[in-house]
Amino acid sequence: MSNDLNQEFVGDFVVGLDAGGTRTRAVLATAEDGRPLGEGAAGSGNALTVPVPRITDHLVEAIGQAVPEAARARVVAVAGGFAGATAASTEEPGHVNARTALTAALRRLDIPADRVRVCSDIEAAFASAPGTPADGLALVAGTGAVALRITDRRSTATVDGDGWLLGDDGSGFWIGRSAVRAALRMADGRGTATALAVSVGRALGVPGDALPGDGDWSHSDREAYRMHVLPAVMAELPIRLARFAPLVVEAAAEKDAVAEGLLDQAANQLTDTVRALNPAHGERIVATGGLLGPEGPLTAPLTARLHALGLTLDWVPDGCRGAVALARLAYDGDDR
Repeated sequence: MSNDLNQEFVGDFVVGLDAGGTRTRAVLATAEDGRPLGEGAAGSGNALTVPVPRITDHLVEAIGQAVPEAARARVVAVAGGFAGATAASTEEPGHVNARTALTAALRRLDIPADRVRVCSDIEAAFASAPGTPADGLALVAGTGAVALRITDRRSTATVDGDGWLLGDDGSGFWIGRSAVRAALRMADGRGTATALAVSVGRALGVPGDALPGDGDWSHSDREAYRMHVLPAVMAELPIRLARFAPLVVEAAAEKDAVAEGLLDQAANQLTDTVRALNPAHGERIVATGGLLGPEGPLTAPLTARLHALGLTLDWVPDGCRGAVALARLAYDGDDR
């Protein structure tokens, strides 16, 4: 999507923001019907891990790309879904940081929005579902994993989302870490043989003669493998283990039993996460994240498990559409 700089900017406009842990996206839309007119993107908007001045810069960049100068005076409402923030409390640090950064960014861009709404990126993603639902369940399964109960468009209960060290069960990080663990256990003799030992080793630059082959994997080669893998992993941020999740998907497609088992466990863990919210039969679950999209590796197994609970998944790509819808609601006076 690109800005139509030749159009006449008349009427009122809203801006929706999806400020996640990786990037910030901004969408300019008409206030009347939510028709998108422009889009911009910049760096992370995590309201708890990124300093407020940097978030402000990222918001200025993204909104500035999405909203031409000719349209800025006509923006009447802005809604932002921020990682690390929530609509449930205006006093918690993430909400305060997000609102502070957004207010400063709008001021720098000379956008006089009368109504500014801040929520979490997950609350915005939930609102992206058809009909802009106000109540139901949200499930995110990407690098991390978390489920929320949404009531009146605000999070009222959270399960998991505890980060790579303490939780995020069934997430891309969990799958990637499990792949490396499986490879190391094969190397030291504790685990079942798996193609993951080769794919993980290659991804980490293990010399070819130390990788397992068709014949015996000698003790010295196993030791060489371990002595290469361990420091290579420790040299990176732990969250980088998520990059090995696609290797599990590839191995599972080739019927590797260990990889298939890991995806099965991940689907079970996400099911347990949803079940902990005590969903009612037929209750709506809005899902987002790379593991659950149309091509997501956990979509089919998780759908089958949730179907047994009387639940179905309604997938959305991100929170941009929901943020625009929330901005339009704020403009109409619905500040729930």
